[in-house]
Parts: sequence; structure tokens; C-alpha cells
Amino acid sequence: MNSMIKSFGANHHGTDYAVGDIHGCFSKLEGYLETFFDRAKDRLFAVGDLVDRGPESERAEEFLAYSWFHAVKGNHDDMAERWPEGNMVGRHYSMNGGAWNILRTPDQQIQTALVMADLPLAIEVETANGLVGIVHAECPPMEWGQFRAVLQNFGELSRKDQKAIEEHVMWCRDRITEKNIKHVQGVRAVICGHTPVQKPLVLGNVHYIDTGACFDYRFTFINLETLETFS
Repeated sequence: MNSMIKSFGANHHGTDYAVGDIHGCFSKLEGYLETFFDRAKDRLFAVGDLVDRGPESERAEEFLAYSWFHAVKGNHDDMAERWPEGNMVGRHYSMNGGAWNILRTPDQQIQTALVMADLPLAIEVETANGLVGIVHAECPPMEWGQFRAVLQNFGELSRKDQKAIEEHVMWCRDRITEKNIKHVQGVRAVICGHTPVQKPLVLGNVHYIDTGACFDYRFTFINLETLETFS
């Protein structure tokens, strides 16, 4: 089983950023990056949902091959992974933006599924101001170090417990629905997407940065060292 958490040391030569849900809007993302991002020094971390809804979902594999680009798995990435297995209803998948994938050849679908299967559920990045965690939807209600240990030993969990973790990390909206400001202990900040917000939202030390780029709104970026957001 692939590692469910990936850890990155501090970037001593450039700046680390995270970006909200991309949803196939890769040309739009490139337009933003041209204004501030140095591909030779900087790193970009995506909060998941690389595919569906936007016009260029097939470019996700291209971006994941770049040394400066890293991503966690979102629920839409998970759907792209599961589609070739035949355990999804095509109408439901299409309604959620998956028509681009349904219309491709079986070989193309399998190739995308393999790429998505390699995405971790969480990323952690060291910065000069402390450790920053990244997940798609929400961190489970546990201290970050405990969460890390769970993901590091993911293969030893029962399938029921694995599904519970996956559900929370890729689908849950409890914190944002309840406006829960309790901090996730053991980490300076946690960066999330999944739930579109009109502007970046902070609940405790959890930062929501999906501002609906695929819905003709804007991308939001966050500097992982300063936690400053910008569009």
C-alpha cells in the first residue's frame, strides 16, 4: 500500500504555497502562477480535487509529474480512482463532473486511477514557523501526531476503520458546518479545501481555501510559512 501521508522538509531556497481545489482548471492555475511562482525554487501543494467540473482534468497527470507540484487525494480524485473498478453509478459520477472520464477509453481510465491511487490522504510540510498539515476536507478529531501514526500504519487497520478515516479526510464537513474553532493539536495549521467559501475562512487553526475557481471565481493561495492568503 502506498504511503497515506507524505512529509516534506523546509524549503530553504524558495517559498511553499498551497492552493484550493483545482477541478481541472489547470490553464487558469498557470495564469495565476505566472505572476508570482518560481518553478525552480518554489513548491505548490494542492488540497485535492484535481479533476472533474473544469475543462482540463486530463492534465492532472501532467502536473503530478512536476517536481514542484504535490497534492493530497480529494473525493473527486477518489471517484476517478474507483470508476474503473465498476463500483460507482455512472449517472451519479457524471452529475458530479466525471463525464470527461466516463467518455475516455478503459486504458486511459485505468491509467488515471493508478495515478490517483498514489496520492496520499495527508501531507505535512515543515516551515520556519512550524509544521503545517494539508488534507482535502477535514482532519479527524485527533492530535496531528496521532493522525500521522494512523496514516503511517494505515494498512494494518481494518477495512471498516480505513473507510472511516477516508470518509472524514475526503468528505467530512462537520467542522465548517458547526463553525468549530477547536485547534488541531500538534500542528501549527491545517489547510483544507472541499467546501467552497466566498473568501478564505479560518476556524481555530484550520484554514479553508477553496474559493470556487471552477465556478468562474478565483483561486486562493496560502503561503505556508506566513499563512497569508492571496488571490
